[in-house]
Amino acid sequence: MTLATPTKTALPPSEHEFADVIHRLEAGGAMLPDTPENLMQIIGLYKAYAVPMDFYWRDLLYIAEQVFLDPLPMFKYFISQEYLDLHNHYAGDDADLRIWRGEATAHPELLAFMEKGETFKMPKLFHHLWHDRINMEFAEECMRAMLWHRGMGGQFDPYLDSDEYKANADRAIKAYFKYNPLMLGLYKLFPDMFLEQCRQMSYYANLGLFWEIMAPVFFEMSDLYDEGKLTSVPEAMNFLVNGIFAIAGRPIYHHVYIRGECYEIIPKSKGFMWLYEAALPYVEAVFYRTSPFRGTKSYNAQAKQVPEDQKDFHFGILYADVFPVGTAGIPPTLLMQDMLHFLPPYLVEYYQKHCRGEDDTLIQLGISFQRSMYCVTSAVIQALRTALLYPLDDPNPKHLEANRAFFEAQLDRFKRPEARLRNIQKQDYR
Repeated sequence: MTLATPTKTALPPSEHEFADVIHRLEAGGAMLPDTPENLMQIIGLYKAYAVPMDFYWRDLLYIAEQVFLDPLPMFKYFISQEYLDLHNHYAGDDADLRIWRGEATAHPELLAFMEKGETFKMPKLFHHLWHDRINMEFAEECMRAMLWHRGMGGQFDPYLDSDEYKANADRAIKAYFKYNPLMLGLYKLFPDMFLEQCRQMSYYANLGLFWEIMAPVFFEMSDLYDEGKLTSVPEAMNFLVNGIFAIAGRPIYHHVYIRGECYEIIPKSKGFMWLYEAALPYVEAVFYRTSPFRGTKSYNAQAKQVPEDQKDFHFGILYADVFPVGTAGIPPTLLMQDMLHFLPPYLVEYYQKHCRGEDDTLIQLGISFQRSMYCVTSAVIQALRTALLYPLDDPNPKHLEANRAFFEAQLDRFKRPEARLRNIQKQDYR
């Protein structure tokens, strides 16, 4: 599916603050201007993001399915070889739907980094203690954002409060602690505490299954760009839109493996789908909302430095002030450090040209990441418009008015002074 090129219409110009951006969306474009420099930055960041993401999704599933409710999960980031060899369902010869033409197992650049890191080859424990590793703390923070900002549509989240879920979780919890009378006793005393931890594990699985798709999507976009087959920002956005629709129905589930037996806490048979239960909640919770990093804002109710309503949170990457790293909105600093290891050569050269030295690279990388996520958000907006409203070239003016009202409502969220939509319109935003 590609976005149709709209015909000239009788609609008057938009009077919205971001009228130029709305007209660009109506023309099949993205919120990000279509320039070769923007395209290079977003594709380079997709590649740099995809490599650590290939670890994120594998470890998230490893924690959800194997570590589960371990009270002292000291080695949860020490992913097993089984999960490094786990075949991505959207890459490799045996893929359910082959999005990336590469291998289904862990990416070679990821494996090379895991072995040597920034230092040299040594035991995993030393790499971990030296913090010379992939920062899974970032992935877990994204998961917590999704868990905390609950109730954003779909059926997955309400199911976590259902009697059926509680019964499934109860069987798994009792099986997991079968030979641990102390934990079984604590479970009897504090069942809700254990159940809430199980819900968190279900969100680990949710995010892992979401990123399992996004990694091959980004890898394929990088390869297409290198081959000269992605030549504009709208083409990149269209690839994302097509991908969203191609895998919208991918099942979201949570299985736990205990002593060789599978416990279906959220069965595939529930029919929960990737688009509604993972992708849209992720964009809302992580791109828009998240939460301010502790220490930058007071959570004291009297201080009133954070909104009273969660729906008013605006601390995601779309609002992040990347320059003074650590202030609100909060840039994904740990992810920026992870992506630094996997930048394609053309982006390294670009940053050397525009940075104020190596210490500035992370900030420039963060700004490029911000641009790339505005492109992803544009794809989500266009996909929603495609699913809910009318084609861009619809001849009916009333239909085009409905499309415009939708675009304007989406861009209303960027009227806040913290939003970076204004900044990314300018190429000198570095």
